[in-house]
Amino acid sequence: MDTLEFVAPTRASLDPIAHELLSLIGSHRLLAFYGTMGAGKTTFIQAICRALGVASEVTSPTFAIVNEYQANGEALVYHFDFYRLKDITEALDFGIDEYFDSGSWCLMEWPEKLEMLLPEPLVRIFLEEQPDAARRIRVELPY
Repeated sequence: MDTLEFVAPTRASLDPIAHELLSLIGSHRLLAFYGTMGAGKTTFIQAICRALGVASEVTSPTFAIVNEYQANGEALVYHFDFYRLKDITEALDFGIDEYFDSGSWCLMEWPEKLEMLLPEPLVRIFLEEQPDAARRIRVELPY
């Protein structure tokens, strides 16, 4: 497994990092974002969606659990927030497996809530706020 590291000193620096990340992950479309509340998961997902060509506003699906976006008018992007899930049964009830098997982009916040259901290969992205408010981003590639 390869590991990449980035530091984003500002919110604006996330866009070039998102572009670089997408160029490095190849065909992998399942991305799991780990980090504490306020670490920047949603903000980095917004940057990734911009890099994918999503034109609409990207917001956290905390209450809806999943938001769907079009990327460049073609690919679907599913943005999940599993924070409010009580157990894996809820995920199975809304058909999480179908999303994972769709071949579409699946960008997941709070994946640790469903760790036992997460398919492989999976790109794991860990965000950590630094004392100077920068974000450290560690990416574990599945190869």
